[in-house]
Amino acid sequence: MLRVTVRSPELHPIALTTGERLVFGRAPHGGDGGRRPGRYAVALPGCAPHVSRVLADLVVEDHGARLTWRGANEAMLAGLFEAPGGARRVTLVRGMSTVLDDGKNELVVFTGRQLGGQNADLTLTFMVTGALRPSEPTEMRWTADPLTPGVAVTEEAPGALSRYSKSWYVALALTEPLLVGDDDEQRVPTYQEIHQRVRHWRGGEAWNLADPRRVDEVIKKISKVAFGEVHDPYAAVRDGKLFNARFAVARRTAQRRLVTIEDLDEVERAAQHNEQDRRNR
Repeated sequence: MLRVTVRSPELHPIALTTGERLVFGRAPHGGDGGRRPGRYAVALPGCAPHVSRVLADLVVEDHGARLTWRGANEAMLAGLFEAPGGARRVTLVRGMSTVLDDGKNELVVFTGRQLGGQNADLTLTFMVTGALRPSEPTEMRWTADPLTPGVAVTEEAPGALSRYSKSWYVALALTEPLLVGDDDEQRVPTYQEIHQRVRHWRGGEAWNLADPRRVDEVIKKISKVAFGEVHDPYAAVRDGKLFNARFAVARRTAQRRLVTIEDLDEVERAAQHNEQDRRNR
């Protein structure tokens, strides 16, 4: 029989077996009290107010444990032990469904925990025993549970990058290798390369980004948005030095979808269109 154990630092371990379902989030209980035979709704302790009432549901079946993501908050699911071909990482967005790997799975809800007035990552662990090989993530439709009276409405997530702002363009340039899949060596663009890319996209204008110090200032702002205050790599000094902080910011920015491949395609098409217009004049 399949068995799944759910743990987090502030949550009493939850054990599920075949035929049971767990719904979890900031306030997942529906109008029926959230609990029926084989169905359990659990409010995660310490959730930030911008976390969705229902983040996900987990259904345990004979052939595997399927996690369906319902929340507006992005998260990262990592299969740590017995995933085929080694550990896998999947960025979860609303509507995505995936089968958990056999062994240990770690779910990180980006900036989903409120810690001392600051936002930190919310982490849950799923230990699966007896699961079969996982399938690829798929898209599924879902219907929201009725709102429980007295539950606070979900707030807007903090820290979005304003579209077409300086930070948005720098984030695009910084994460471009990740967005196009050219990140094997964990290399990030130099300050000069970031300036040139922004200048190209904006038709020769790039604010004050010719100065590397200005690029660095913007990357630090992006880092605070992407990580929150607690996990900001620029606030964590190791032996007096930052350890590959710019790549960490680039990866997190891509994981949180603060900028996307669709954004990159848009600015590239606009730059090509503007260049064609100049040639035709």
